[in-house]
Amino acid sequence: MSDYSETIRKHRRLAILRHLEGCTDYTSNASILTDVLDGVGLPCSHSQVLTELYWLKENEFVTLQDRSGFVVAEATRAGAEIARGRAQHPEIQRPRPKA
Repeated sequence: MSDYSETIRKHRRLAILRHLEGCTDYTSNASILTDVLDGVGLPCSHSQVLTELYWLKENEFVTLQDRSGFVVAEATRAGAEIARGRAQHPEIQRPRPKA
């Protein structure tokens, strides 16, 4: 995988966690997350979003509920800490400081 592709993947993971952290109940679904990523300049397919969500789940940053193909993600405490910049993971971009 190229350095650019890896950078985009890390940024997608952070964008997902940041969106979840800002949602009521820290919850959103894969379809909305696809639109969110498009809106922040990280366009990707629904399949790519699911891949990132399942990676985040494996690393305990989100929990997932699959309701017959309708996937709902909820940030865990660890995921919210990454989104806020209070914790780090080498495979997720670190948030920039706020101005």
